[in-house]
Amino acid sequence: MSDQGLAAWKLPLIVAGICVSIVAAFYVGGPGMGMAEGSLVAGIIVVMAVRHPPLHPIVPPPPSDLREHLLVVVDEPLEDGTAIERIAAASVPLDPAEPEPEVRVVAPACNRFLDRWACDVGPGRERAQRSLVLTLASLARAGVAANARIGDEDIVQTVTDQLRTYPATEVFLVTADGDQTSAAAEELRSRLHAPFHHLRSAPGYPKATAAGSFAA
Repeated sequence: MSDQGLAAWKLPLIVAGICVSIVAAFYVGGPGMGMAEGSLVAGIIVVMAVRHPPLHPIVPPPPSDLREHLLVVVDEPLEDGTAIERIAAASVPLDPAEPEPEVRVVAPACNRFLDRWACDVGPGRERAQRSLVLTLASLARAGVAANARIGDEDIVQTVTDQLRTYPATEVFLVTADGDQTSAAAEELRSRLHAPFHHLRSAPGYPKATAAGSFAA
Protein backbone atom coordinates (compact mmCIF):
# COMPACT_ATOMS: atom_id res chain seq x y z
CA MET A 1 0.00 0.00 0.00
CA SER A 2 1.34 3.45 -0.81
CA ASP A 3 1.41 6.06 1.91
CA GLN A 4 -0.14 9.33 0.79
CA GLY A 5 0.53 11.14 4.08
CA LEU A 6 3.15 13.83 4.62
CA ALA A 7 6.72 12.77 5.31
CA ALA A 8 7.69 13.23 8.98
CA TRP A 9 10.18 16.00 8.21
CA LYS A 10 7.73 18.12 6.18
CA LEU A 11 5.26 19.00 8.94
CA PRO A 12 7.80 20.87 11.17
CA LEU A 13 8.91 22.89 8.13
CA ILE A 14 5.33 23.84 7.30
CA VAL A 15 4.62 24.90 10.89
CA ALA A 16 7.88 26.87 11.01
CA GLY A 17 7.02 28.64 7.75
CA ILE A 18 3.59 29.63 9.09
CA CYS A 19 5.06 30.98 12.34
CA VAL A 20 7.83 32.90 10.57
CA SER A 21 5.38 34.55 8.15
CA ILE A 22 3.09 35.71 10.96
CA VAL A 23 5.96 36.98 13.15
CA ALA A 24 7.48 38.79 10.16
CA ALA A 25 4.14 40.45 9.42
CA PHE A 26 3.88 41.71 13.03
CA TYR A 27 7.47 42.97 12.89
CA VAL A 28 7.19 44.75 9.53
CA GLY A 29 3.63 46.08 9.58
CA GLY A 30 2.61 46.05 13.21
CA PRO A 31 -0.45 44.42 14.81
CA GLY A 32 -2.77 45.18 11.89
CA MET A 33 -0.66 43.40 9.31
CA GLY A 34 0.13 40.60 11.75
CA MET A 35 -3.54 39.95 12.42
CA ALA A 36 -4.30 40.07 8.71
CA GLU A 37 -1.52 37.59 7.98
CA GLY A 38 -2.74 35.29 10.75
CA SER A 39 -6.31 35.39 9.39
CA LEU A 40 -5.08 34.64 5.87
CA VAL A 41 -3.03 31.67 7.05
CA ALA A 42 -5.97 30.36 9.11
CA GLY A 43 -8.25 30.61 6.05
CA ILE A 44 -5.75 28.71 3.90
CA ILE A 45 -5.47 25.97 6.52
CA VAL A 46 -9.26 25.60 6.69
CA VAL A 47 -9.58 25.42 2.89
CA MET A 48 -6.80 22.82 2.66
CA ALA A 49 -8.39 20.75 5.43
CA VAL A 50 -11.75 20.76 3.64
CA ARG A 51 -10.31 19.97 0.21
CA HIS A 52 -7.85 17.34 1.44
CA PRO A 53 -9.38 15.50 4.41
CA PRO A 54 -7.36 12.69 5.99
CA LEU A 55 -7.79 9.45 4.06
CA HIS A 56 -8.15 6.49 6.40
CA PRO A 57 -7.61 2.89 5.31
CA ILE A 58 -10.67 1.00 4.05
CA VAL A 59 -10.69 -2.26 5.99
CA PRO A 60 -13.40 -4.90 5.38
CA PRO A 61 -14.81 -6.76 8.37
CA PRO A 62 -13.55 -10.30 8.97
CA PRO A 63 -15.61 -13.02 7.29
CA SER A 64 -17.91 -15.10 9.46
CA ASP A 65 -17.47 -18.22 7.30
CA LEU A 66 -14.68 -19.97 5.41
CA ARG A 67 -15.64 -18.95 1.87
CA GLU A 68 -14.30 -16.09 -0.22
CA HIS A 69 -16.36 -12.94 -0.74
CA LEU A 70 -15.94 -10.98 -3.99
CA LEU A 71 -17.10 -7.39 -4.39
CA VAL A 72 -17.56 -6.25 -7.99
CA VAL A 73 -18.26 -2.54 -8.62
CA VAL A 74 -19.39 -1.59 -12.13
CA ASP A 75 -19.95 1.93 -13.44
CA GLU A 76 -21.63 0.57 -16.58
CA PRO A 77 -23.15 -2.79 -17.64
CA LEU A 78 -20.51 -5.51 -17.46
CA GLU A 79 -20.30 -7.12 -20.90
CA ASP A 80 -16.55 -7.14 -21.47
CA GLY A 81 -15.54 -10.76 -22.07
CA THR A 82 -12.08 -10.39 -20.57
CA ALA A 83 -13.41 -8.80 -17.38
CA ILE A 84 -16.09 -11.48 -17.06
CA GLU A 85 -13.46 -14.21 -17.44
CA ARG A 86 -11.34 -12.65 -14.68
CA ILE A 87 -14.29 -12.50 -12.28
CA ALA A 88 -15.47 -15.99 -13.22
CA ALA A 89 -12.00 -17.40 -12.57
CA ALA A 90 -11.88 -15.71 -9.15
CA SER A 91 -15.29 -17.15 -8.27
CA VAL A 92 -14.08 -20.75 -8.65
CA PRO A 93 -12.74 -22.21 -5.38
CA LEU A 94 -9.17 -23.54 -5.51
CA ASP A 95 -10.26 -26.68 -3.70
CA PRO A 96 -13.44 -28.36 -5.06
CA ALA A 97 -14.33 -29.26 -1.47
CA GLU A 98 -14.48 -25.59 -0.48
CA PRO A 99 -17.76 -23.61 -0.78
CA GLU A 100 -18.20 -21.35 -3.78
CA PRO A 101 -17.32 -17.69 -3.14
CA GLU A 102 -20.10 -15.19 -2.62
CA VAL A 103 -20.21 -12.54 -5.35
CA ARG A 104 -21.81 -9.16 -4.77
CA VAL A 105 -22.20 -6.69 -7.65
CA VAL A 106 -22.71 -3.00 -6.87
CA ALA A 107 -23.57 -0.24 -9.35
CA PRO A 108 -23.17 3.42 -8.26
CA ALA A 109 -26.33 5.45 -8.84
CA CYS A 110 -24.82 8.21 -10.97
CA ASN A 111 -27.07 11.25 -11.33
CA ARG A 112 -26.91 13.80 -14.12
CA PHE A 113 -26.65 17.53 -13.48
CA LEU A 114 -30.36 18.24 -13.97
CA ASP A 115 -31.28 15.32 -11.72
CA ARG A 116 -29.05 16.69 -8.96
CA TRP A 117 -30.46 20.17 -9.44
CA ALA A 118 -34.00 18.81 -9.11
CA CYS A 119 -33.01 16.53 -6.20
CA ASP A 120 -34.38 13.61 -8.22
CA VAL A 121 -32.43 10.41 -7.54
CA GLY A 122 -34.90 8.23 -9.43
CA PRO A 123 -33.25 8.33 -12.87
CA GLY A 124 -29.82 7.53 -11.41
CA ARG A 125 -31.18 4.54 -9.51
CA GLU A 126 -33.00 3.31 -12.62
CA ARG A 127 -29.78 3.45 -14.65
CA ALA A 128 -27.94 1.61 -11.89
CA GLN A 129 -30.66 -1.03 -11.71
CA ARG A 130 -30.52 -1.56 -15.47
CA SER A 131 -26.73 -1.88 -15.25
CA LEU A 132 -27.09 -4.48 -12.51
CA VAL A 133 -29.63 -6.53 -14.50
CA LEU A 134 -27.35 -6.67 -17.56
CA THR A 135 -24.28 -7.39 -15.42
CA LEU A 136 -25.94 -10.24 -13.54
CA ALA A 137 -27.10 -11.71 -16.85
CA SER A 138 -23.55 -11.58 -18.24
CA LEU A 139 -22.14 -13.23 -15.12
CA ALA A 140 -24.89 -15.88 -15.13
CA ARG A 141 -23.98 -16.83 -18.70
CA ALA A 142 -20.42 -17.36 -17.46
CA GLY A 143 -21.67 -19.57 -14.64
CA VAL A 144 -21.33 -16.99 -11.85
CA ALA A 145 -24.23 -16.49 -9.44
CA ALA A 146 -24.26 -13.07 -7.79
CA ASN A 147 -26.44 -10.75 -5.76
CA ALA A 148 -26.78 -7.03 -6.45
CA ARG A 149 -26.86 -3.69 -4.67
CA ILE A 150 -27.18 -0.03 -5.70
CA GLY A 151 -24.45 2.16 -4.27
CA ASP A 152 -23.52 5.78 -3.75
CA GLU A 153 -22.75 7.98 -6.74
CA ASP A 154 -19.10 8.20 -5.67
CA ILE A 155 -17.19 4.98 -6.41
CA VAL A 156 -14.89 5.21 -3.39
CA GLN A 157 -17.83 5.94 -1.10
CA THR A 158 -19.69 2.99 -2.61
CA VAL A 159 -16.83 0.63 -1.74
CA THR A 160 -16.47 2.16 1.73
CA ASP A 161 -20.19 1.76 2.44
CA GLN A 162 -20.26 -1.85 1.28
CA LEU A 163 -17.20 -2.84 3.31
CA ARG A 164 -18.76 -1.61 6.54
CA THR A 165 -20.68 -4.92 6.65
CA TYR A 166 -19.59 -7.02 3.65
CA PRO A 167 -16.40 -9.05 4.37
CA ALA A 168 -14.86 -8.71 0.91
CA THR A 169 -11.73 -10.79 0.44
CA GLU A 170 -11.21 -9.43 -3.09
CA VAL A 171 -12.47 -6.28 -4.82
CA PHE A 172 -12.94 -5.70 -8.56
CA LEU A 173 -13.64 -2.29 -10.10
CA VAL A 174 -14.81 -2.47 -13.72
CA THR A 175 -14.91 0.87 -15.53
CA ALA A 176 -14.56 2.47 -18.91
CA ASP A 177 -11.51 4.65 -19.48
CA GLY A 178 -11.80 8.05 -17.83
CA ASP A 179 -9.91 10.41 -15.52
CA GLN A 180 -12.55 10.25 -12.78
CA THR A 181 -12.63 6.46 -12.58
CA SER A 182 -8.83 6.28 -12.78
CA ALA A 183 -8.54 8.62 -9.80
CA ALA A 184 -11.04 6.49 -7.86
CA ALA A 185 -9.07 3.35 -8.72
CA GLU A 186 -5.80 4.90 -7.53
CA GLU A 187 -7.39 5.97 -4.25
CA LEU A 188 -8.85 2.52 -3.68
CA ARG A 189 -5.53 0.89 -4.50
CA SER A 190 -3.80 3.01 -1.84
CA ARG A 191 -6.46 2.76 0.88
CA LEU A 192 -8.04 -0.65 0.47
CA HIS A 193 -6.82 -3.42 2.77
CA ALA A 194 -7.90 -6.23 0.44
CA PRO A 195 -6.69 -7.49 -2.96
CA PHE A 196 -7.86 -4.95 -5.56
CA HIS A 197 -8.19 -5.24 -9.34
CA HIS A 198 -9.10 -2.43 -11.74
CA LEU A 199 -10.50 -3.86 -14.97
CA ARG A 200 -11.18 -1.55 -17.91
CA SER A 201 -13.85 -2.24 -20.51
CA ALA A 202 -12.19 -1.94 -23.88
CA PRO A 203 -14.11 -0.58 -26.90
CA GLY A 204 -15.23 -3.32 -29.23
CA TYR A 205 -15.05 -5.90 -26.44
CA PRO A 206 -16.28 -9.46 -26.98
CA LYS A 207 -19.60 -10.18 -25.31
CA ALA A 208 -20.47 -13.30 -23.40
CA THR A 209 -22.76 -15.66 -25.31
CA ALA A 210 -22.71 -18.80 -23.18
CA ALA A 211 -21.03 -20.15 -20.08
CA GLY A 212 -17.30 -20.10 -20.68
CA SER A 213 -17.57 -18.91 -24.30
CA PHE A 214 -17.37 -15.45 -25.84
CA ALA A 215 -18.10 -14.03 -29.25
CA ALA A 216 -16.60 -10.95 -30.90
